Amino acid sequence: MTNNKASSSLKQETDALPNLKKEIALLKQGYFFIAGLDEAGRGAWAGPVVAAAVILPLDNPNLAHILSGLRDSKKLTPRKREHLFEVIQTIAAAFAVGVAPAPMVDEINVIGATRYAMRQAIEELSVAPDFLLLDHLKLPAVNLPQDAFPKADNSSLTVAAASVIAKVTRDRLMVGFNQTYPVYAFDRHKGYGTKAHRAALAKYGPCPIHRMSYEPLKSVNSDQ
Repeated sequence: MTNNKASSSLKQETDALPNLKKEIALLKQGYFFIAGLDEAGRGAWAGPVVAAAVILPLDNPNLAHILSGLRDSKKLTPRKREHLFEVIQTIAAAFAVGVAPAPMVDEINVIGATRYAMRQAIEELSVAPDFLLLDHLKLPAVNLPQDAFPKADNSSLTVAAASVIAKVTRDRLMVGFNQTYPVYAFDRHKGYGTKAHRAALAKYGPCPIHRMSYEPLKSVNSDQ
């Protein structure tokens, strides 16, 4: 009985990891260039929303092994993300990123900005996709068959790959912004809402890459 419980537990743990089940099912339906999309930075107070599109070589029999350890980027250490970022770029059939800057987030809201960045990433792919896998958010303006489902970066290896490309790209951009606006320590919190970030805002006010439609920026701006 104990062995059965252990086996069941192991199966649940394995099933919870990103895999290629959806991609293999789509291959059998005649799709081959399946792009996974994900974004980074939607909840940040500053900086852009970055989206990534990744097409993996599904005909590579060693693909799952090569990408072992790949997870939703938020569940990886920075060092592991950087390592997988390089692996994904090396093995991918195609990958690209799209960037929606902070003023666009303010102008068209974060969902519109995310969709813009995703469309940009798709357009930049060197291989045209024939199917899209997305984390929850559909792209009605993109005339391609697509499947958007919750926590896709936890279940689809292709979407997990996109999440790593998006996250590492955005983190690097925020490190670059730190050189221009060092008082905010963007290299540490990457624009997200931390105690240190709030303290810097109270002392220095917002800078050009802050999202003025977000709290606490909106309140700071209305007080001025």
